[in-house]
Amino acid sequence: MIRILLCLLALALPTSAQEAPNPTGETIVAGLSQNLIAITTNFTGSEILIYGAVRREQPIPGGAPLEVIATVQGPSGPLTVRRKERKFGIWMNTDAVTISRAPTFYAIASSAPLSEALSETENLRHEVTIPSAIRAVGISAEAEDAPVFLDALIRLRREQNNYVLSEKTVKLLESTLFRADVALPANLTEGEYRVRLFITRDGVVIDKHEEIISVNKDGLERWIYNLAHEQPLIYGLLSLLLAVAAGWGASAAFGLLRR
Repeated sequence: MIRILLCLLALALPTSAQEAPNPTGETIVAGLSQNLIAITTNFTGSEILIYGAVRREQPIPGGAPLEVIATVQGPSGPLTVRRKERKFGIWMNTDAVTISRAPTFYAIASSAPLSEALSETENLRHEVTIPSAIRAVGISAEAEDAPVFLDALIRLRREQNNYVLSEKTVKLLESTLFRADVALPANLTEGEYRVRLFITRDGVVIDKHEEIISVNKDGLERWIYNLAHEQPLIYGLLSLLLAVAAGWGASAAFGLLRR
């Protein structure tokens, strides 16, 4: 209930009240080490370097320090989270809830603990934390303990290194220059990855910046993927021929060994 009230309050505030006082005109100037990632047969993951600076019209103000938050969000889509229980000696699916939108990959890096760098109101407005990036409206009607399913989704994707929270890893020099390193796992989903940067003071967002990284299959993987989705009949026939050839080859090799 408190979370809902905070969200409504954030939406009700006028624009001038939502933004932090910014007398120095602080804005983000940033770039990425690469904007295109190719997934090939030997792809084992990658690393993105996010770098930049804070441009000012006036000297650095006193008071609360400046903080930097970086997020990398992969393609989002619906999914169903199921719970397995042991019944009659076997494991079977019992309850399930449908998540309307969840990113396949989500990483957060910050220069300070996230609870200090960003207020709850600003988090609700910009959807920065991992739970706020997941849209799970209506799941309470599908199961009595619906939040457990959401926690399980986050836990499983954290174990797979698809949801990552790295606090105090953004290097911020003289409250001006910054850099963040974000590791991308080998099991990336093809699509556009949204990179967002925030600078905050007293937990309020002062400025934000956005970049896009394209992740695409390349080489043989691209050809096989296109064939499977655009020519499924030909893909099925080729798979069948390959299986027959592999079986014949194994049989012939066995025959030679037995002679």
